[in-house]
Amino acid sequence: MAETDEQIVDATPEDDTEDDAYALNRKAVAAILYAVDIDDRDKLTELMEPLHAADIADLLEQINSYDRARLIRLYDREFDGEILSELEESVREEVLGILSPQVLAEAVRELDSDDVVDLVEDLEEDQQDAILNALDESDRLAVQQALSYPEGSAGRLMQREVVMAPEHWNVGQAIDHLRGSENLPDQFYHTILVDPRLHPIGNVTLGRLMAARRDVLLADLTEDMFRTIPVDQDEEDVAYAFNQYHLISAAVVDDEGRLVGQITIDDAMIVLDEEHEEDILRLAGVGESSLADRVVDTVKGRFPWLAVNLVTAILASMVISQFDVVIAQFVALAVLMPIVASMGGNAGTQSLTVAVRAIATRDLTGSNVWRVIRREVLVGLANGVFFAVAMGIIGLIWFNSFGLALVIGAAMVINLVVAGLAGTVIPVLLDKFGIDPALASGAFVTTVTDVVGFFAFLGFAAMYLL
Repeated sequence: MAETDEQIVDATPEDDTEDDAYALNRKAVAAILYAVDIDDRDKLTELMEPLHAADIADLLEQINSYDRARLIRLYDREFDGEILSELEESVREEVLGILSPQVLAEAVRELDSDDVVDLVEDLEEDQQDAILNALDESDRLAVQQALSYPEGSAGRLMQREVVMAPEHWNVGQAIDHLRGSENLPDQFYHTILVDPRLHPIGNVTLGRLMAARRDVLLADLTEDMFRTIPVDQDEEDVAYAFNQYHLISAAVVDDEGRLVGQITIDDAMIVLDEEHEEDILRLAGVGESSLADRVVDTVKGRFPWLAVNLVTAILASMVISQFDVVIAQFVALAVLMPIVASMGGNAGTQSLTVAVRAIATRDLTGSNVWRVIRREVLVGLANGVFFAVAMGIIGLIWFNSFGLALVIGAAMVINLVVAGLAGTVIPVLLDKFGIDPALASGAFVTTVTDVVGFFAFLGFAAMYLL
């Protein structure tokens, strides 16, 4: 007897936390792999059938390449197109190379045009041709048209399947049209009203449509706010518009204002999620990566930023080397230096993270940038004074030196103030010059806090302790 969907997906051991509520059941995964081991296709299909496409994608991403290939070949014609759209890009390319042409053709026919575009846009030309040739002519032309738009634009993100109605129709005509149509999107939220030249003029929600009498004109049911998206608009701007204006779907128009497609909230939120994830990874200096990436690819992605960090570390070390005489006479300085650098680095990262996030969400603008900078500097000053007192007391007790306590206290204040300033100003300047602040800010901020921290600490020590 097959396990239910809930049993397979939500089978967390009793000692697991609630964070694992939607994790794959380890026993179910083991059962699936055992079915693959014994080459039992019927059992594999029975175990996989209750799983959502997203859970199957998670399963394929978590197992190794050898088991992944065996599972896909055994699962064969049961493979669903939705699984492909849920897979991470690196794993998806591998899976596409394993699927037979017949299975691939059947899988992609089930997808909406926007999902097919997302599937093929990063593939090699021969792989693109294999997928496009599996589509019906009308679908193939729609995908090729979408691929002609710039990468990362609304034209790539939109789906060509839309529900539209002439502006003079009433509710009854619209409902009859919907019931008689054979090519409705699987999910839609609005009926788009268009004029005779296919210019969108308003949205009618399904709720209003179904609640109104048949003789009511659609034009009387349109939403108060109606926005269209230019086909060449950057997908980041599209995602921002959806988030800012709480859109459910939006019509996409060409250069002449004609309706060419629509973007729905699920696709916009995927873009928003990807942007957030990209910013987090770039702040850590690892770029775009996934757990399924090969060692070589991961090394290539991380090596450049480790090299940059090495250069900045050498620069900080050069500052330290200028005060070798002071350090030789006061060994306590070597003990306390990491504290100054660590506090400055952490404070800078805090300000940097806030600034980069605010830039991404467009909350940090020219009109409020000075207020934000002033706030971060004052926060750094307040924290600096507090921790200066704390470290001064610790230094006095630890090394029995009032002068050393004053030196580390002063350095702490200066470094935390500079950290707040650098963590805000640097990403703003990089953004002004067209450089992604999430990608480059970390190295600059770390360098500034290390250099200023060491220079202030050791400089004060040279002035007051020698």
